[in-house]
Parts: sequence; C-alpha cells; structure tokens
Amino acid sequence: MVRNSISTKVGDSGETSLLYGGRVSKSNRRVEANGIGDEAVSLLGLARAHCDSGFLHDELLEIQRLMFIANAELTTEISQLDSLRRHFLTIGDEQIDQLDGLLKKLEEEIELPPSFIIPGASVASATLDVARCKVRELERAAVTLYEDDMLENKSLLVWLNRLSDCLFMMARYADRELPPEMVTGTRRTS
Repeated sequence: MVRNSISTKVGDSGETSLLYGGRVSKSNRRVEANGIGDEAVSLLGLARAHCDSGFLHDELLEIQRLMFIANAELTTEISQLDSLRRHFLTIGDEQIDQLDGLLKKLEEEIELPPSFIIPGASVASATLDVARCKVRELERAAVTLYEDDMLENKSLLVWLNRLSDCLFMMARYADRELPPEMVTGTRRTS
C-alpha cells in the first residue's frame, strides 16, 4: 500500500507558503506568529489533556478550534483576506462575546486570593498558565503585525487579549478545590 508522506521537501530551502499564495522565508514575521499560534494550540491541548473538569475540557477544545481560525488569518496576506473570508470564519465580535461570557461565568465561580498566585498548584493549572503565556506571546506578535500593516482585523487582537484573561481564570478554576496556600505558595502560620 502506498501512503502519502508528510515530507514534501518544498520547505527545504527555508521558505514556506502562505495561505492563499505567496512564498516567504520561514523567518518572516507572519510565519513566526503562526508558529507561536501553533505552539499555543498544542499547549492548550496539553492543558485539556490534564483537566479533570468536563467544563474546562469542552471550553478548551472550542478555543483550540478558534485558534486555527486565528492562525489562518495570521498566515494570510491582507491582499488575500477576501479569499479567506469567502471560505472561513474570521475572529469577530461573536467570538469576543463568547470569551466575555466565559470570563463572566468563571469570575462568578472563582474568588481570587488577595495575593499573587504562584503557578504550579496542579498540573492542570500549570499547563493552563503556560498556554496563557504562549497566547500573550502570540498577542505581542499579532500587535507587531497590526502595527506594521500586516494584519487588518483589530478584533483578533481583542480576542487574543481576552483569551489570555480566560486562560488565567480557567487555571484558577482548575485549582478551585485546593487550599489557598497551595495556590499562592504562602505558608500557614500556626
């Protein structure tokens, strides 16, 4: 049986194709942002694999799906956005509203401690915090693209900012049943 190979060898020269055409260096800022987004999707998957909560699992899976949409936009030249929009959804008010709703729900269920939170109280929250850091890195890369007129959709920036807030609260939700001193790293005084 003949199988297709994952290796096309097309990128051996250090170039890659953008969505809807064009070849650029793999060091291109657009490609770099997409790579950061790919890392974020994988870290979200790792977090999902460590979450015992069905609620968090389902929310993270939906966020991963939306990250593919965000990455598609990051990998599309502005001149090709109409082609992207004809075939795919782009991040907009509806997706921002979804995250706002998730954030509100999490804020209603979680009372944050009055001190700094030290990541690592559980594997689930630690992986969510790492994913949050990667989303912040992606947000910085997307802002750079936006400032350099390589990204048109400001809603994508808002969505990434809101996503990192949600991931912070999801990490706290994962630790909701732990004693506060485990979450803040404070010592009990007896």
